Amino acid sequence: MFRLGQNSLNNRAGVDPRLIEISDRAIQISVIDFGIPSSGGMRTVEDQAKLFTEGKSKCDGRVNLSYHQSGRALDVYAYVDGKASWDEGHLTKVAASMLQAASELGYRLEWGGFWTGFIDMPHFQLAE
Repeated sequence: MFRLGQNSLNNRAGVDPRLIEISDRAIQISVIDFGIPSSGGMRTVEDQAKLFTEGKSKCDGRVNLSYHQSGRALDVYAYVDGKASWDEGHLTKVAASMLQAASELGYRLEWGGFWTGFIDMPHFQLAE
């Protein structure tokens, strides 16, 4: 069984408690280890704007707000062979555990891997 490391736990600070519950359950049932990157939880306007400028987000943080700015989103990475992985196959396995955990807990969760246009495989957000 895997567990989230201290950095990943710290990177969830300020995130909606439902996402914390989901990620806690997901790491218990996941077939692949995963973590939360430093920009994977709450984001300031400046943090979000930087990701937008770098082409890593469609939300500019000012006019088009990200779910990360309200704590309703969480990004993950797979942890394989001692390092972070954003491989599609790895992230799909993590997504399966996140979606299963959300279902078990009775929460509606959206995965960016299901989006069209801008596919964001590390991204999960609470469905409103």
